[in-house]
Amino acid sequence: MAISAFSYIASASYSNRNHKLRCWRSSFSFSPPSRPSSRCHGKIRAHKHGKVSSRSNGVTVLSSAFFRGKIRIRGYCMLSTSPNGVAVISSNENYGNKEVISVTPQLYEYILANVREPEILRELREETAGMQGSQMQVSPDQAQLLAMLVQILGAQRCIEIGVYTGYSSLAIALVLPESGRLVACDRDAKCLEVAKRYYKRAGVSHKVEVKHALAINVLESLIETEEPGCFDFAFVDAEKRMYKEYYELLLQLVRPGGVIVIDNVLWHGRVADPLVNDKKTMSIRDFNRSIFEDKRVSICVVPIGDGMTICCKR
Repeated sequence: MAISAFSYIASASYSNRNHKLRCWRSSFSFSPPSRPSSRCHGKIRAHKHGKVSSRSNGVTVLSSAFFRGKIRIRGYCMLSTSPNGVAVISSNENYGNKEVISVTPQLYEYILANVREPEILRELREETAGMQGSQMQVSPDQAQLLAMLVQILGAQRCIEIGVYTGYSSLAIALVLPESGRLVACDRDAKCLEVAKRYYKRAGVSHKVEVKHALAINVLESLIETEEPGCFDFAFVDAEKRMYKEYYELLLQLVRPGGVIVIDNVLWHGRVADPLVNDKKTMSIRDFNRSIFEDKRVSICVVPIGDGMTICCKR
């Protein structure tokens, strides 16, 4: 969480000459004067090979200038900032000081501008933006990745656990062949009505089998009625504390070579913060650890959206 918070802070510091960044040896805060409520907090210390500022104790106030230099956040990595973004550098020398770009608001706008979002998806996204819980909707770049995975697999049969208003399921249905089938389940009837309206408008209702039920019940029913390994692709974006149960049931339904994608695996960065130990964070952290050790799948954690793990069943 500290990394993502500071990435935002560093990127915002050059958007307004009056923004100030104050660094202490044990903490930092950033607050644009025009938006006092935007105050962010975290912990940093000076990198052992350099200084956060010209003072040896690491105290500085920056305004009308870019923050340049390196800091270490809770001992995990360094951030090297520049006007164009923030580069994350592992503090482990075995990684060769590899710099990985951190997505700033400016850079993310550029990414979104290069997403090929169908008009029907744009309309659904904009309608959902005015609804309660709109932050649950996957981002356009996430939906584009899901659709591409379905296309690469040549998937015919897919499952989505957690539909919300249907943005991700619609993206998947749009690329499925006419004979394709998507089982989409959610417990929120009101949101499903929005999703079904857009399936109809997009002409893909015949591809989508909507299930208004608890995901665990839908999966258990599919195991009873379907052949093992009859699905090609699954996407999970539902109750976080049930991830392990969903995953184990999906492994019975997805074929070898099929793919399971799990959303929110980075959980706003909280999974990497040892000081955050609420139940949801701990459950996602435990799930990430168990899936890393699971030899039944090949995995790749992708830092897109709130983090997605792509699992290929062996």
